[in-house]
Amino acid sequence: MNEALLRSLTPSVLAILVRRGADFAAAEDAVQDALVEAVRVWPAEQPRDPKGWLVTVAWRKFLDATRSDAARRRREDLVDEEPAPGPAPAADDTLQLYFLCAHPSLTPSSAVALTLRAVGGLTTRQIAQAYLVPEATMAQRISRAKRTVSGVRFDRHGDVATVLRVLYLVFNEGYSGDVDLAAEAIRLTRQLAAAVDHPEVRGLLALMLLHHARRAARTAPDGSLVPLAEQDRARWDTDSIAEGVVILQAALARDRLGEFQAQAAIAALHADAPAAEETDWVQIVEWYDELARLTDSPVVRLNRAVAVGEADGPRAGLAALAELNDSLPRHTAVAAYLHERAGDLATAARLYAEAARKAPNLAERDHLTRQAARLNASRLNRLEGDT
Repeated sequence: MNEALLRSLTPSVLAILVRRGADFAAAEDAVQDALVEAVRVWPAEQPRDPKGWLVTVAWRKFLDATRSDAARRRREDLVDEEPAPGPAPAADDTLQLYFLCAHPSLTPSSAVALTLRAVGGLTTRQIAQAYLVPEATMAQRISRAKRTVSGVRFDRHGDVATVLRVLYLVFNEGYSGDVDLAAEAIRLTRQLAAAVDHPEVRGLLALMLLHHARRAARTAPDGSLVPLAEQDRARWDTDSIAEGVVILQAALARDRLGEFQAQAAIAALHADAPAAEETDWVQIVEWYDELARLTDSPVVRLNRAVAVGEADGPRAGLAALAELNDSLPRHTAVAAYLHERAGDLATAARLYAEAARKAPNLAERDHLTRQAARLNASRLNRLEGDT
């Protein structure tokens, strides 16, 4: 059974049913029924036109379900539109499905879950595992999202920025359970880049590839985090870096700069440095200035403070940091790092310990705790040496 083929066909088949008038929830159920039928029938004899076969079977499943519905008379008018046997239309409606799943009336978490379900072809169980929630909870979330978009017209062009934000959220979830969401986000963004000509789509794809290229070097064998400056760059995926740089250069050449292109440019500068000490921090600060202008994001300004600390010295970084609200996530960790670079180990150790208590996940907490312990041990050794 060619599961990859089924997953690749699922979004376009679902989109065809929705475009023909099926509401989203009913269409999704019908496509799932057709996939079950394909799993039963195809191993013995796979059809010559798999997509056409799925469209025909899914449409019949939809009609069978709607005939027993309270709105039977209204929906039975759709029987006349049953597709004739033969090849499925070449047009791909997947792009509209992206926009439907990223509808602004959905919460970000619901939009991500619906995208993974409808476009990504993942099961509810897989999505629940990825988000570490019970399957029943995820099923309710997806059902609510389906009901929300069921009445949305399918003939309007959606907002590319919203779709990109959803895909970026998927990518940032990384890996959990038996689904690699980072790889899934890259796959879906490739599909989107093939369907729409937009520099920010390519900017996001480049950003994902450049970040994903460092994945193998981000953790030590014991699972602990490895900071960028300490990563073994020989473990970076040079093919992904090269592809990301080429895609980014083509996007920047369009002269329509967006936040994902700016983020990708920063990632490319990190990837271009043979060693951490050779990083072009001055140019990275310039890109952060562009990114801050585009987004006016305090998180961007927090990252910029780190870059300023590397380019102009830790005191300059601390001055940039002082302009930001200290309630920002990871503000304390940045302050700890800059104080350490400035030689104030006592303050840095205290701030690392404080940042560890605020850490959003176990891996980050453990890393910050080790940083505090390292500095405290270093200070103790110095005191013992002085005596």
